[in-house]
Amino acid sequence: MGFLTFAVAGGALILAGSLEAIASSATIPSPSPPTTPPQSKPQTTQSKSSFIYFLFTSLLSLLFILNSLLSLSDAATSNDRVGSAQQLQVAAIAALFLLYSFTGLLSSLTAAPFPPSLLNLIGLFAFTEEFMYFYLQRKDTVGIENRYFDLLLVPILVCVVSTLLEIHNPESVFPKLGRGVGLVLQGLWFLQMGVSIYTQWMARGCWMKERSRGNYTVKCKGHSEYHRARAIATLQFNCHLALIVVLVVGVYSVVVRRIGGDFSRYKPLGAEMQRQVESQGRFTLDSDDDGEEEGRGEGNVDGNKAGGEVELGVNGYGAH
Repeated sequence: MGFLTFAVAGGALILAGSLEAIASSATIPSPSPPTTPPQSKPQTTQSKSSFIYFLFTSLLSLLFILNSLLSLSDAATSNDRVGSAQQLQVAAIAALFLLYSFTGLLSSLTAAPFPPSLLNLIGLFAFTEEFMYFYLQRKDTVGIENRYFDLLLVPILVCVVSTLLEIHNPESVFPKLGRGVGLVLQGLWFLQMGVSIYTQWMARGCWMKERSRGNYTVKCKGHSEYHRARAIATLQFNCHLALIVVLVVGVYSVVVRRIGGDFSRYKPLGAEMQRQVESQGRFTLDSDDDGEEEGRGEGNVDGNKAGGEVELGVNGYGAH
């Protein structure tokens, strides 16, 4: 497939995930005074963002289908049956995503859109098939590329769960935001796979063996080289997750600011504990029982005085 294919696919997935996150944030209404009449601007922004997202994913699906057909032709020329079977599966997955994008595109253009449950169901089938493709792909049981495919299952699973949540609650914006994050992580990991497999930055002691354009494996010299290459892949994925966490925190802050959250009930951490410590820190040398008995005694002397009060006098004489 080549580094250029991975780079284009990764960049396109990052852009698609960003568009999905933007489309989800466009559905959040901006806070306005009660006297302001409702406007249709958020709906217009939402439809425009959805149209751009589905148009881009349609073009991306067509590119995947075209790439799989080229790889299928190369596998047939090289007499690679495994590569031919893999490219047929890739073409089927891309066709499902094309159906999902085309359905969403029609829903954005027509006055009577398709039900959101139907659109999300097609997307769920597409993401599930993609998950099963990478989960069951074992061209070479000891190939380092299998470690990269296993780690790729994490962002795909995020997309599957987000789509399920959107089917359950189509009005919520957070499933779309989660799917956008999953797509961005997929794109980043595709870029990392291209760099780690098709460049000189491959793990030391490993090399790539390519049978056809879409059928390749990464072999290493010995057992220690395999372990080091797998550990490097895991470390790279953890770095990508840390980057995604930083991006999500930034996006979440922007979304919360747009929603206009209620911070009047905010309480500093440990405020209740601090009050308890201050109340417990006020103590006297007398015990509680002695204080109660003294208060009762003073109350018996002068009924008008409170039990715990002490009346002060001037020059040794009390007030009369």
